[in-house]
Amino acid sequence: MIPDETELLTYAAGQAMDYLAGLPTRRVGATAGAEELTKLLGGPLPEAPTAPAETVDLLTRAANEGGVVASSGPRYFGYVVGGTLPVALAADWIAGAWDQNSGVFDLGPAVATAEHIAAGWLLDLLGLPAGTSVGFPTGCAMAHVTALAAARHQVLTGVGWDVERRGLREAPRVDVVVGEQRHLTVDLALRHLGFGTDQLRVVPADDEGRMRLDELESVLADCDGPTIVCAQVGDVNTGAIDPVGEICDLSHRHGAWVHVDGAFGMWAAASPALRHLVAGIERADSWATDAHKWLNVPYDCGLVFVAHPHAHRTAMLHARTDYLPPGTPAERDPIEWVADFSRRARSLPVWAALRSLGRSGVADLIDRCCANARRFAELLDALPGAEVLNEVTLNQVLVRFGDDDGVTQDVIARLQAGGVCWFGGTRWGGRAAMRVSVTSWRTTAADVDRTVEEIRNAVAAATATASPDPRTA
Repeated sequence: MIPDETELLTYAAGQAMDYLAGLPTRRVGATAGAEELTKLLGGPLPEAPTAPAETVDLLTRAANEGGVVASSGPRYFGYVVGGTLPVALAADWIAGAWDQNSGVFDLGPAVATAEHIAAGWLLDLLGLPAGTSVGFPTGCAMAHVTALAAARHQVLTGVGWDVERRGLREAPRVDVVVGEQRHLTVDLALRHLGFGTDQLRVVPADDEGRMRLDELESVLADCDGPTIVCAQVGDVNTGAIDPVGEICDLSHRHGAWVHVDGAFGMWAAASPALRHLVAGIERADSWATDAHKWLNVPYDCGLVFVAHPHAHRTAMLHARTDYLPPGTPAERDPIEWVADFSRRARSLPVWAALRSLGRSGVADLIDRCCANARRFAELLDALPGAEVLNEVTLNQVLVRFGDDDGVTQDVIARLQAGGVCWFGGTRWGGRAAMRVSVTSWRTTAADVDRTVEEIRNAVAAATATASPDPRTA
């Protein structure tokens, strides 16, 4: 490595370490807007080269001047976002330095081998059937695309239609059964695969957001051709889990393929204390989840599992041009299991996290997050003016403040502006609510307690503003 390169990378690593060291006390929400950041980072393309260290400095300024959300810190509870484990970040840095094109074994043997090993560990950890195929797409949305492409292949093959060759124009109708509370990425994936909204059969949900089995039975009775059922493990608002085992049994009696959206909730299977919540999940046909959520590895890492490897490979198979080696079972080519061809070594941080944590470490990570979510619920339930709206089964808490939407929205705005913690809003049952998502390894009980005090103060201020003293009106 030339001296300038060593100096630059050492400097950048130091800036990154400073950022990480400041996370516990860093303001959580961003404060800079698009105009400010464009002024800092934009302008015309430089005509001549500039010192690389100046470019690194600009990125550091973008963070220090309010352009970065401290979502990997201990008090970010907005979206379902994990905080990267140090070993996963280290592996990601190494992956960047290696600069492997991780599509085929020949371009990155160590990465391809580590991915194959990590795939086996994941099947074991999550209790999925031996022989299930595994892919590492960019995230759960592309995991849905991959799994549902395999499902499309399988159900249409069952009625004699080769969709990879003949397309969908004159294909038999495929009924796609989804829950009322499904995540939008399921619809996104279905649109990518040529399934219109007219093909969706929506099953009503209960008060927690779980698919109702009695309604599913009725919907399936009306499906008389190729059918795909999409279940959900972990509602993004309540954390609710569909009765996945019963859904599998019922759907299979009707000859349907079952796909599980387990973006974060599927990780409950890795915890002996929580595994009962997803009993029967192993009986599904395909599964999608994120490693960059609850496994706490860097972003750009989803996981897809398919119990029918032939359907998986056929749906994803890239044409093997003459310049690509044929591959062998021992030399697994990652491109056979995902849609992207060239890609970075996103599976290496997964391998590192699993090897470092081990089975008990993953379970402890999941259990601690859920314990902190229960702590949130208990403390919020005792808070005057607060109403916890869901059964806290995993890491999600849904809470509302006051009798009208304005108070809840004001509380959220005050918390975001305060900078100590960050929450996002949603609507549940037609009313405004605040989502509490505990997904980071960094979050402690002390962080929960400090955050609840911030919420207490915000509620008091919002309530006073909503109900002014009549003597001053």
